Amino acid sequence: MYNPILAKGFSNYERKRFGCGAFIIILIIVFSSCMVFKPHLPPLSVNGDAMNLQLSINAAEDMLVIKDTTLLKKLETEKRDTKPMCNMLEPLSDYCETKGDIRVQGKSSTIFVVSYDFNISTGNNSWTIQPYPRKGNAVAMTKVKSWTIKLVEDGENIPKCSIYHGYPAVLFSLGGYSGNHFHDFSDLLIPIFSNSRHFNSEVHFLATDYKSWWIGKYRTLLNMLSKHKILDIDNENEVHCFPSMVTGLKSHKEFSIDSSKFPNGVSMRDFRHFLRSSFSLKRAEAINLNKDFGNRPRLMIMSRKKSRILLNEDEVRKMAEDLGYEVVLAEANLSTNLSRFAQTVNSCDVILGVHGAGLTNMVFLPDNAVLIQLVPLGAMDNLAKRDFGDPTQEMNIRYLDYKIVVNESSLVEQYPLDHEVFKNPSSFYRKGWDTFRSIYLDKQNVKVDINRFRSTLVEAQKLLATS
Repeated sequence: MYNPILAKGFSNYERKRFGCGAFIIILIIVFSSCMVFKPHLPPLSVNGDAMNLQLSINAAEDMLVIKDTTLLKKLETEKRDTKPMCNMLEPLSDYCETKGDIRVQGKSSTIFVVSYDFNISTGNNSWTIQPYPRKGNAVAMTKVKSWTIKLVEDGENIPKCSIYHGYPAVLFSLGGYSGNHFHDFSDLLIPIFSNSRHFNSEVHFLATDYKSWWIGKYRTLLNMLSKHKILDIDNENEVHCFPSMVTGLKSHKEFSIDSSKFPNGVSMRDFRHFLRSSFSLKRAEAINLNKDFGNRPRLMIMSRKKSRILLNEDEVRKMAEDLGYEVVLAEANLSTNLSRFAQTVNSCDVILGVHGAGLTNMVFLPDNAVLIQLVPLGAMDNLAKRDFGDPTQEMNIRYLDYKIVVNESSLVEQYPLDHEVFKNPSSFYRKGWDTFRSIYLDKQNVKVDINRFRSTLVEAQKLLATS
């Protein structure tokens, strides 16, 4: 007999449906209760031990502050245990490339590369690097700190990571000849660009021999290459850890880039495009006198005030104006605002100057512009060509030189014409760079023969008339 109420209100089929629905509701209630009371259940242990881990995430940095560094092995999705690849054979720079568990201890100038998978008791497991690309210059390298890269076994008495970064690092020195405009570009900015561009700003710069004024001067460019704070690594108390690292700057050519040695074939033309983008330089192409009728080419004369002075600068300026140039006189020094000066150079079609750091500013010229280098007396042809002549080819800039002869050099007022200074300049070079420099670079000014120099300015105009 059915319950009279159910029997009257529901058919046999409907009563079965009612039972199924009640069962489903009960399951939902049970599941909901488990979810509500789950946070109050006792925690499960991991491998029987509770892990002591503190993670502090900084929005501006991709780093984790870690007390239990055994977690580093768990954080890496793919553990690579790679022996440092160190190159000590390049003429300009030594460098090491490493991947894996890399720990940088700034106070001791040591980089530890931890090995987990193989025996490292045999072979060379330690390298010393001075991370500045002018290793053949003893004077420059006395100002560069040495760093040690050590391959060590897991479990040795090595420092534990206090800060873990998720992106690669590049370590370089701001010692050497930093502060000289030419060396700032040739030894630092160009190599930093070529070594880091492929990271697309996701790279950390570690600067040893740190100079805050240098970072300030070139901050616009450095911020375009890395979105992270530049570390004064010598004064860091923390142990910084990275998944990969380049110690030292790979550099193969003076004031240039060997595209075959870098990812994506990065080149000097890429560097010049980077400069235009960083400083918002407007002109990509120099004037074409066959097309831009009525416009005058702009000529910048790079003035010098201490040595290798162009003594008849005003005469040169007047002659250039008579030939149809609009002339700009400029002098670059440490206090010069780089961005504004780059804008001025970019507005010009020709740079003229005596051999020296000021000609470095040709990097800001538009394509197909012209560089005119006045080469001082003293068998300096090869040096002048290496520093500024050869690099113009990779920058898409045309090059002219004007070689100073005896009667155009101020040395005739200091030495008799039969002196070795005029008869055999190479003999002074063999006595050492300092001796050579003191005579031919530091004590020499020039006064060009206006009639002879005129043809060089005319030749520059001819170059500007070709595409």
